[in-house]
Amino acid sequence: MSLFGKVKNTINLFKNIDLDQLAKINQAIDLPEAMQALGNLDERQLKGLMRMLKTKRRKGQHDLPPIDGDFYNLDLKLTPEQRELQLKVRNFMEDEVRPLINDHWNRAKFPFEIIDKFKKLNIAGVPYEGYGCPNLPFLMEGIIAQEIARVDVSISTFFGVHSGLAMGSIYLCGSEAQKEEWLPQMQRLEKIGAFGLTEPNVGSGVAGGLETTCTYDGENWVLNGQKKWIGNATFADVIVIWARDTATNEVKGFLVRKENPGFKAEKMEDKMALRIVQNALITLTDCKIPEKDRLKKADSFKDTANVLRMTRAGVAWQAVGCARGAYESALKYTKKREQFGRPIASYQLIQNHLVEMISNLTAMQTLCFRLSELQDEGLLTDEHASLAKVYCSMRMRDVVSRAREVMGGNGILLEYDVARFVADAEAIYSYEGTKEINSLIVGRAITGYSAFVS
Repeated sequence: MSLFGKVKNTINLFKNIDLDQLAKINQAIDLPEAMQALGNLDERQLKGLMRMLKTKRRKGQHDLPPIDGDFYNLDLKLTPEQRELQLKVRNFMEDEVRPLINDHWNRAKFPFEIIDKFKKLNIAGVPYEGYGCPNLPFLMEGIIAQEIARVDVSISTFFGVHSGLAMGSIYLCGSEAQKEEWLPQMQRLEKIGAFGLTEPNVGSGVAGGLETTCTYDGENWVLNGQKKWIGNATFADVIVIWARDTATNEVKGFLVRKENPGFKAEKMEDKMALRIVQNALITLTDCKIPEKDRLKKADSFKDTANVLRMTRAGVAWQAVGCARGAYESALKYTKKREQFGRPIASYQLIQNHLVEMISNLTAMQTLCFRLSELQDEGLLTDEHASLAKVYCSMRMRDVVSRAREVMGGNGILLEYDVARFVADAEAIYSYEGTKEINSLIVGRAITGYSAFVS
């Protein structure tokens, strides 16, 4: 190029340069060094750099929609007071629980320091009336389960066992004296509860095959047997134990206190899911329980089933929370993670995964919302609860799998949260009735034929 041409190009260049902006850039970086580095780039590299810079300007983070798993705005159906409580629980989980949860999950330890903070939420025993309980709709119990599981499924399980299964057993099956003794303390989380139904040899067949026995000796009930997978049991103050009466063959419920002679709870180790939940193997050896601690309104497995029906909706909501947490974590990641000079969220294959995830999540949310409405209207049946558990646990699995996939190798690292959701989803899929058992409950309702093994 001639000297005249170089001068002409230089003049045109200065016409298009913002000298103030150039001075600002010079303060932030070594401009001569940057110019030298740019001069060493080939044409392909320079074009790639320009595409990246243009993409940054065109799709700045401030222009992106918020990360929100409630695609159909179901929160708008809540009253202002209900929405306020939902956000109160969400803020608690974000501020108090999220910062410490991965460390405790990794070490299989329970963060006992959060219990005192949990008390201030005043959410234990959400749908129960009296005894210091909030007496809110079952819908809010579901919303709260979702919000807790959205950050951590283990904490949601701890809360569901205490507030749902343990308090629910006392609320539905206890005498007035038992309710007065336990429910106010449990509502304030001064006393923690657990629920012992599953056994080493008996899972889905508990209705007709409980091996734990209870025998009345004229003064006390003597319990013998084992319970397995009992959440909270290593530190609970009271454990609801279900046992088969040797005299009548009927199932009865008992309030077993941790100090009762003959009661032993051993922590289960080496779990791949719900590592924060302190599951125990309980051994009852001639454990004597006074008549006053027998649940007075629990005389058959039908009474046990009433408790499970009431709480199964909460497990479906847990699945929603697990899926929502995984989806939102994955969406956040795809907006920040860049490959080939662009956020991976801008690629078609990633967007397809994200749309499949939000579709599943939205279907789960709307199903559970209606389920809770049926419960509040007094119309909830076993098959309603079972259908929600089946569908939501299956769709949850798909959502967490896709969340891990869009994150690539980082999806197996705890720091990105999704690995924890993937593992914990497997526990939700199995407990509170397996897919097979819940499917048979729904199948019996829609066909009129029972396919259960007799």
